[in-house]
Amino acid sequence: MAQTDDAHDPRPPGGGATPAIPTLEELQHWTWVMGRAQQMMMEQGIAAMRPPAEGVPAMPVVPGFNDPATIERARDFWSESMDLWRRFLDPSAAAPAPAAKPDKRFKAPGWQSPMFDLIRQSYALVGDHMLRGVDALEGVEPRQKEQLRFATRAFVDAMSPTNFPATNPEVIEKTIETKGENLLKGLQNMLADIGRGQLTHTQADAFQIGRDIAATPGQVVLRTPLYELIQYQPTTETVATTPIVIFPPWINRFYILDLSPEKSLIRWALDQGFTVFMVSWKSADATMADIAWDDYVAAQVEAIDTIRDLLDVPAVHSVGYCVAGTTLAATLAWLAARGEADKVASATFFTAQVDFSKAGDLLHFVDDEQLALIGTLSPEGFLDGRYLAATFNLLRGRDLIWNYVTNNYLLGKDYVPFDLLHWNGDVTNLPAKWHLSYLTDLYRDNLLVQPGALSIAGVPLDLRRVATPAYVQAGREDHIAPPESVWKLTELFQGPLRFVLAGSGHIAGVVNPPAAGKYQYWTNDTPAESLDAFVASATETKGSWWPDWATWLRHQDDATTPANGARIPGNGKLPALEAAPGSYVGTR
Repeated sequence: MAQTDDAHDPRPPGGGATPAIPTLEELQHWTWVMGRAQQMMMEQGIAAMRPPAEGVPAMPVVPGFNDPATIERARDFWSESMDLWRRFLDPSAAAPAPAAKPDKRFKAPGWQSPMFDLIRQSYALVGDHMLRGVDALEGVEPRQKEQLRFATRAFVDAMSPTNFPATNPEVIEKTIETKGENLLKGLQNMLADIGRGQLTHTQADAFQIGRDIAATPGQVVLRTPLYELIQYQPTTETVATTPIVIFPPWINRFYILDLSPEKSLIRWALDQGFTVFMVSWKSADATMADIAWDDYVAAQVEAIDTIRDLLDVPAVHSVGYCVAGTTLAATLAWLAARGEADKVASATFFTAQVDFSKAGDLLHFVDDEQLALIGTLSPEGFLDGRYLAATFNLLRGRDLIWNYVTNNYLLGKDYVPFDLLHWNGDVTNLPAKWHLSYLTDLYRDNLLVQPGALSIAGVPLDLRRVATPAYVQAGREDHIAPPESVWKLTELFQGPLRFVLAGSGHIAGVVNPPAAGKYQYWTNDTPAESLDAFVASATETKGSWWPDWATWLRHQDDATTPANGARIPGNGKLPALEAAPGSYVGTR
């Protein structure tokens, strides 16, 4: 990108007349203007602190308008604004700019030119003061302040100069270079997204389910109106006697755990000598309007019993990811209440919450107004998965919304093939009744941690009765299931428990194959009363936590058996119905 060598040349990328460099007299004049403005503000601040003259009534203090803290913040804003203009007009005479926070939105060289650097710094200054203003609010309930902070942050992200063609030097240069073809292509991308009602993140035809992703060999051995049960082909001559059954989130497609072969947790577990089953939930339609909490717990119990009977084993290793982990906790409590806890040899929780008091930004979407709105979005008895996709995108709007607005709408770039983002856009519909009760009973009212507050098939649930050995994984940077929220599960279960804090977030913290050599995880064999105490004395291990999990599973039961007979999909009591990944993963 062509740039001028003159530090004072505000010429925009792409050419154009260069504004005249200010003369010494002009610089002196503007320096005087700014100095006088700062002096006036200081005088006003001093006057405001003096008591009113005799006979003059004191002006009432209005919070947010003329209280001392607000006056001080306004003074700071104007002072910093003046400093910004002084640096723009006469960099040599001004105080150096504060170090800029790393922000990949402004990494293009064009942002270094004086004019666009001024735009960038002005945006940063305004955004910073808006967020500081929210933090300084008094007399506001903590939850309301968090909602204001979330909304303000979203607004600040939306108003970034990178999101508008006239204030983004990279877009201006691209538009000149292509004679506007980038904007036409971007418009085409935008209209296509409007037509499908969903933001595109990756090349639509880059991946095919069953060929590039969700391609681990296996067979569907059970199909119900709610789920398919997939049994995978063993890859070792002997396997662990106790099989693994994985319950993925019912708000997503299961193949997040079976992406490309080198990223697939399923394929890796098979290669470690485990028999693996996967539940593939059906995307909801009008026939599932009455599906509720009880049905998902019943489905998990049914899958467990089906596997036990098929392989003639007393118990299974169960895995619940995210919301399916929440349901798994309820399943364990239900089995414990019925005296059937021994059906599950162990339970593993991937970024799962049971206590929602610290559930993060998703709590902003569960007030009464939001819940009432959700109720109106499901006239046919199911919630369109695109609504959920938009909600999760909002949680990381800078990365999952505005990044694509800039790159694919304004710059007209081609979409990059990325299997994880393909999965992210492969939305799943939810039964409306169940979704609304989940948000109300768990996120809003936090009933699952209250003994007896929720029931399944008439059986009250009490998580404190769960003594099943548990492996609890959390993501250090998880914005959907924050680690401090996941940690609370350790305060409820009564059995032996291993907590692992993984590097990265809700997806990359889980989908982290050892061969990639990425991230790290923390363990701590000494009792800890809190997540902070756990971290303070934890041991960091580079790489994936998957091998640690496999070792833990073998410690629960190290018996093995030949990988033949019913261990081969379709060779046991249940015939093979269809090759993996089945039919439900493709329903919309």
